[in-house]
Amino acid sequence: MEGVSPDMAVIRDVLIWDAERTDAERGDIVIDAGGTISEITEPGTAPGEVMIDGRGRAIALPGLVNSHTHVSMTLLRGLGEELPLMDWLRNKIFPVEDRLRAEHIRAGADLAMLEMIAGGVTCLADMYYFMNEVALAVLGSGMRAALSRGLTGENAQKLRENLDLADEFNGREGRLIVQLGPHAPYTVPRRAIENIAHTAAEKNLGIHFHWLETKGELDSFRAENGIDPVEYLEQTGLLDVRELILAHGVWFPHDGLSSAARGNVTIVHNPKSNLKLGSGHAPVRQMLESGVNVALGTDGAASNNRLDMWDEMRTAALMHKGYHLDPTLISARQVLKMATVNGASGIGFKDVGLIRKGYKADIILIDMSGPRYVGCNRTNVPEFLVYAGSSRDVSATIVAGKILYKDGEYMTLDKDEIISRASKYREEIDKIDVK
Repeated sequence: MEGVSPDMAVIRDVLIWDAERTDAERGDIVIDAGGTISEITEPGTAPGEVMIDGRGRAIALPGLVNSHTHVSMTLLRGLGEELPLMDWLRNKIFPVEDRLRAEHIRAGADLAMLEMIAGGVTCLADMYYFMNEVALAVLGSGMRAALSRGLTGENAQKLRENLDLADEFNGREGRLIVQLGPHAPYTVPRRAIENIAHTAAEKNLGIHFHWLETKGELDSFRAENGIDPVEYLEQTGLLDVRELILAHGVWFPHDGLSSAARGNVTIVHNPKSNLKLGSGHAPVRQMLESGVNVALGTDGAASNNRLDMWDEMRTAALMHKGYHLDPTLISARQVLKMATVNGASGIGFKDVGLIRKGYKADIILIDMSGPRYVGCNRTNVPEFLVYAGSSRDVSATIVAGKILYKDGEYMTLDKDEIISRASKYREEIDKIDVK
């Protein structure tokens, strides 16, 4: 067996599926000392230390990628419930965010890591404030992330903070990518967007951007910017940056979607947040038909209110079927691809998202011994995962060959301490008067 040596780690006897497979394959996954998949062999045949034995009762899936979130908003969960987006932001969220401190951000980020790791999320794209604290939380957890400092207005200091974040953390441990984070067209003037896009291109950085989340944004877009959305992306230089993450895209004009069908652009579908805020449903069918790379995200826990990618996959697969009256849309295989390799490559990790030789060993194991998996076999794994599966079925979460979570136990995080600290800071937040 070429590339296999006894000192390598082995995930033994699992049913392997990723987005490039039609059917699942039963085998051993061999991981080298650098955390890269070196070989996949017949079950029970690979030499090396067995890190996990699936005993033929576990599904190995690429780690899930939450391609748009604000992890520290776990501390804001439940604030301003059941309000329209702009009312919710301006009257409930922004006033609280103005008073958050670095320690709040770290506590919220650590809390989010607990939730996501247990649910099989190995990688995320995050935009917020005090992002050095989020970077440290990600590094401490063992996860992988693309991070950006949220930029609003025409503020040179905030942009400098984002660039400083890149100088300190971009490429750190091979698990962090830093991007620039202009918040949205309605919070950042066009000339500032042009400057940010130019800076990103000059520094070879990506951009993470909220894009046409609500109908009101689309209705006012031409009046405020003097051009239509596609012209805006073209003329500001956003389409020319290394990676462009367009979060939401609910009201992206259908006839302009082909402009986003390029290798450096990803639209992130956030179905549950969009439904909860009454923003609508993204034209995912048209996006896929236009060749757009579509990923999945949860958005922040204040608008979802979960960081559960299993919920997002199931919702994404069901809502478009119901709206279009077509049960063939959007397939379980498509949403799993959105939640794995589409997200990983779209936010900048090109060797993540598949269980293949040469890819990073970001892998989750799903316990298929429970009642919901009776009838699951090599040909129907995606359908069982999306329609019957749950985050509760995740038995192990692995990033770069390192176990972060196994059988309910965290290997890198102190659950009790994190929850205690987060509870203390949430009590402070609840005392903030935003009336």
